[in-house]
Amino acid sequence: MDDMLKDFVVEALELATNVEEHLLGLERRPDDMETLNAVFRSFHTIKGGAGFMNLGAMVSACHLTENLFDALRTGKAPVTPLAIEAALQASGFVADQLTELHNGTEPDRLPAMPDALEKILTDAIEGKAEQLKVTPVAAAVSDAKHPSGGPDWDALYRAVVPQVAGAAVPGATLAPVKSVEAGWDGKERRTVGADAKVAPPKEDSIRVDAVKLDVLLEVAGESVQAANQASVLLEKLQQFKFEESAAELMAALAETLGRASRYSAELQRATLATRMQPVGRLFQKFPRLVRELAKELGKDVELVIEGADTEVDRVVVDSLYDPLVHMLRNALDHGIESPDERVAAGKSLKAFISLKAWQEANSVMIELGDDGKGMNPDKLREKALAKGLIGESAAQTAEEAFQLVFLPGFSTKEVASSVSGRGVGMDVVKTAVEKHRGAIRIDSQLGAGTRFSIRLPIELSIVPTMLVSTAGAALGLPMAVVQRVVELPETFMEVGGAPVLKDQGRPLPVRSLAAVLGYAPGTERVGIVVAAPQPYILAVQAVDGTADLVIKPLTALSVSGITGTARSAEGELVLVVGLSFLLDGCRSALRQVA
Repeated sequence: MDDMLKDFVVEALELATNVEEHLLGLERRPDDMETLNAVFRSFHTIKGGAGFMNLGAMVSACHLTENLFDALRTGKAPVTPLAIEAALQASGFVADQLTELHNGTEPDRLPAMPDALEKILTDAIEGKAEQLKVTPVAAAVSDAKHPSGGPDWDALYRAVVPQVAGAAVPGATLAPVKSVEAGWDGKERRTVGADAKVAPPKEDSIRVDAVKLDVLLEVAGESVQAANQASVLLEKLQQFKFEESAAELMAALAETLGRASRYSAELQRATLATRMQPVGRLFQKFPRLVRELAKELGKDVELVIEGADTEVDRVVVDSLYDPLVHMLRNALDHGIESPDERVAAGKSLKAFISLKAWQEANSVMIELGDDGKGMNPDKLREKALAKGLIGESAAQTAEEAFQLVFLPGFSTKEVASSVSGRGVGMDVVKTAVEKHRGAIRIDSQLGAGTRFSIRLPIELSIVPTMLVSTAGAALGLPMAVVQRVVELPETFMEVGGAPVLKDQGRPLPVRSLAAVLGYAPGTERVGIVVAAPQPYILAVQAVDGTADLVIKPLTALSVSGITGTARSAEGELVLVVGLSFLLDGCRSALRQVA
């Protein structure tokens, strides 16, 4: 794909995504003139670029949709469900063609505009705006065939490019010119908007390959680490006594190194900012998905989005699409009741699914909830037992039962449908979240609904960390789960044979970090209160301080509980304990230490 076509595809895909969001908004606010004009301008812009790139089918679809929205925005036709559906199908067709181009399909191998799409657009124009006498030439162009059987590129050229009177298209045999009323002659006579005459705004952004940003961030992180290590060496040097010129050189070195450290940290922060993207870029893809699935299931469901401007690392944004799709499909199919069931339960016919995002300390929270029937922990446990996924003594509490939905092969549906029920999906969700050092939990109330809460680091490569040591190993714990540090006694109370310590009046279980990681036991007299769904105290040998570490994921091997490695300011290798491992109670104390 050449650079010009690549730029067009990127920009047009963004416009097509925004169009879908506008169209779904028009269903609720059909008299919103600003949205009508915005949709018209988007199709107009895409059509212009598509014509320049010789994308005939896309030109035809956009031109017909322009005709429709020209009628809607000028009041010649009302905004009806047929018009919205036709425009959604057109935007979907355009997005599909752009996606194929993005995936490497050659422009001349793109499929033609489907007859069904042309028909629904024509019906929306003619059936709802009979006074609008328009015969879309672009549609005729898409059907025009050359005697050899291929597309008539001369006709397409005349339809897209304004012609100067008397000028001939190179290599073309011109047919007799028909009246303007017979179709579109390539000259735009409609008003795009009051701002159409204003000069285009100055570009204030550039497109940069994401790989280049990743390399830049890695270099910035390494520079910070190098500056930190140099500071440690300087502190050791300053323990010695220097005189005269040597002392002056040491002072100059300290001042220079201080500046270098500040600039390195600033470079790191600025580089991180380039990777941050609002989750709204992801969330805006879901309203249409919910609309279509709800229609397929015969349910009336509205998706409510909050916190779309919350920023998170772009890698997280890109990787959350599939997990959130699985969760939305399950909420629609499993969580939301049928209309009859909702009426019988005294609920409104319209159900609501909420999708929220917000920042909390060094994490971003994403919450997906519904007002459906909720989960029955007893039935979940029975289903898992029947499928042989758990033993008789497992999942005794409601919270443990809710976690069963993340087991591979688990489903409460008796018959698989096109939406869900095949026993895949939620295990993929948990795997994807934990891959990015995140954690997911479920809260559900029978008859009231279910809420999934995902906690992820705001950015992936640099993590505020508490440095600890135990059994001779240097370890890092994400500060997101550290509540406070307490001193541990030599002996503990025991409940069910497990050590317990009272913290601020509440008894908390005490778990050895060395034991859950499989290290040799040692003396651990420092406790860290972990802010997990079920709080506990993690026993370690010593707390060595805090640091912002550049985390590098483990790729060649998998170690239970360890999510990556880093270097301390002293250059020591630090193993970073996983966030989900800690939030799960160190995997329930490594299943009670096997």
